[in-house]
Amino acid sequence: MNAEQKRHLYTETLAELGSVLDGIDDSITAMATCAAVLFGKIPYASWAGFYRVVAPRQLRVGPYQGGIGCLEIPFDRGVCGAAARLRQTQVVADVNAFPGHIACDAASRSEVVVPIYEPGGGLVAVLDVDSHEPAAFDEIDREFLEKVAATLRPCLKDNARAWNV
Repeated sequence: MNAEQKRHLYTETLAELGSVLDGIDDSITAMATCAAVLFGKIPYASWAGFYRVVAPRQLRVGPYQGGIGCLEIPFDRGVCGAAARLRQTQVVADVNAFPGHIACDAASRSEVVVPIYEPGGGLVAVLDVDSHEPAAFDEIDREFLEKVAATLRPCLKDNARAWNV
């Protein structure tokens, strides 16, 4: 997929998410819908979903599409933990070269993880998209998945629980 096709795909995806999430103020509903849309739209995604902050420095699998994910991830392990701990999007071309990588899916080769914040600024989850293809994700994926995260923020206002981490 070339850059123009990828931008077009994400522009359509953002429009669809904006439409279906309009007026939704339930974090689980929003995350489940987002995971389904991303998994269905991104052809190179083998897994798309969320890990929710459930305790200080602890993530637990949330709504997702794809094979079984890791159930719990501490902030000091893996790509998801790094995104939560550093509060920065992680784009990893080769997960096997990432220090502390957790192999939830042995076939996974690359990954992008974006922190998700509630409107008050607290970290509530990370958005995780994996691929069986090496180096599947780039700066276009980062840019648009960060926009997806921003699209979710209004949906988290009433029932998201943000731990001060």
